[in-house]
Amino acid sequence: MITFESVTKRYPDGTVALDALDLEVADGEIVVFVGPSGCGKTTTMRLVNRMVTPTSGRVLLDGTDVAEREPAALRRSIGYVIQHTGLFPHYTVRRNIGTVPELEGWARARRDERVDELLDVVGLPPEVAERYPHQLSGGQRQRVGVARALAADPSVMLMDEPFGAVDPLVRSRLQEEFLRLQAEVRKTIVFVTHDIDEALTMGDRIAILGEGGRLQQYATPRELLSDPANDFVKDFLGEERGLKRLALIPVSEVSAEYGPVVYPDDDRAVAERSADAAGLDWVIALTEAHVLLGWISTHELVDGPMRDQQVRPFGLHVQAGDSLRAALNAMVTNQSAVAVRVSEGDVYEGLLSQQLIAKELD
Repeated sequence: MITFESVTKRYPDGTVALDALDLEVADGEIVVFVGPSGCGKTTTMRLVNRMVTPTSGRVLLDGTDVAEREPAALRRSIGYVIQHTGLFPHYTVRRNIGTVPELEGWARARRDERVDELLDVVGLPPEVAERYPHQLSGGQRQRVGVARALAADPSVMLMDEPFGAVDPLVRSRLQEEFLRLQAEVRKTIVFVTHDIDEALTMGDRIAILGEGGRLQQYATPRELLSDPANDFVKDFLGEERGLKRLALIPVSEVSAEYGPVVYPDDDRAVAERSADAAGLDWVIALTEAHVLLGWISTHELVDGPMRDQQVRPFGLHVQAGDSLRAALNAMVTNQSAVAVRVSEGDVYEGLLSQQLIAKELD
């Protein structure tokens, strides 16, 4: 969808913002440009909509050189979201979202229908449409900014630090909501951030730029963390690369061990044999339908069936879609060497051990 062919941007004072960039952004993926201040990441993004003109090289959009496109028409065809949203303060939310459709000559009824649809898509109530930006929270304004960028249904979106102006909790929620939205609409997105953790969360692929706008590595998040190209990339990723890798690996990729389980009619001897076989001093209590009840210490077993024993709940569980980092957090929170995996309805699926997780980092 977007191709950079040997693109260089050099300013009159000799400053090189971008140095011979060759890079392709595939249709429907999020590519994140990340790097230290002054590395050219925003410059690179602004080349796509001709807000910046390259000194040499070409930027192609769907096979056509953007230099051949009329700038205003080009920009109306591309969604654009910035850090402070850039909403018009004297426009209502409805008119802000409908700005590009209005410029494109859409009828009023069609614009209103699109605005109502997008408010629902980005998770805002209908009554927000008639408010002004100053009457909204930071998170709400950012959602309006995303809705405005989507209004004319562009195939490409440019996002410059879109969630950088909100607090960490709201930022995390916006990231989750946007990834959910992207799974539905599948836009081609160039996303700029200075935060490597945000890049790893948001990007299908990540371009790490260094001093002088030189591309250091272009790869998927997991490839970056497992095989950084050079010392610059290693330093930029930080010392906790292992934990960051765990955050990208779903629990479903690791085969859980079944562990020592007991059922309501099992007796003390069955429980003790199960615990001994697993090298543990506790067993997992399930219902006959395999629903997780909790755990039972073998030191507290009394004669009689398991339904009569003291069962303690696990503090946290994980499911297939959770990350291995979440599993590690469950181990720490539960003060155990394992994390319990369940499916919907707390149906027991097995245990993840520290050893199983460590294998993923080998």
